[in-house]
Amino acid sequence: MEIKQQCVVALTWTLKDTLGEELDVLDEPVEFLVGGEDLFDVIEEELQGHEVGSTLELQIEPEQGFGDYNDQLVFLERRELFPPELEEGMTMEGVSLPPGCNPDAPKDVLFTVTELYPEHVVLDGNHPLAGIALRLSLTVEAIREATEEEIGRGSAGTGFFRIQPMHAAAAGNDTLH
Repeated sequence: MEIKQQCVVALTWTLKDTLGEELDVLDEPVEFLVGGEDLFDVIEEELQGHEVGSTLELQIEPEQGFGDYNDQLVFLERRELFPPELEEGMTMEGVSLPPGCNPDAPKDVLFTVTELYPEHVVLDGNHPLAGIALRLSLTVEAIREATEEEIGRGSAGTGFFRIQPMHAAAAGNDTLH
């Protein structure tokens, strides 16, 4: 069976940045709906017509992936507004930011605490891979017809890419599961 729209592919991969640093390894196959919301368009396009056992090497530029880095999504907030147990790497939705934070902080963005200072907290609403060109080496492990339920929801349910947009103004920025 060849990969086409509205089928489910099981993939394994290694994701690296352009310097060769390994960012993610998927050893066990994960299923994705082709023609849904699970994969970036550039990945879907390259998968078309391939069969089980195919290996592809892709270069994904920021505008094809998680978007360019947007410095307007970085906010410096007062440390006293946050609970004492706050740590670097924690995430919170913009809608959940404490009262007193910058009212310009988008409510529909997932913020990561990137730095903690005694008086301030740095919140970054960019996807961790925003602004980074990626190299994806993937292998097609299995292909099957998509179910009506998968087609209806636009996902095989285990998507890695394109889960939900982070901010409407930051085109191409999507959360990474």
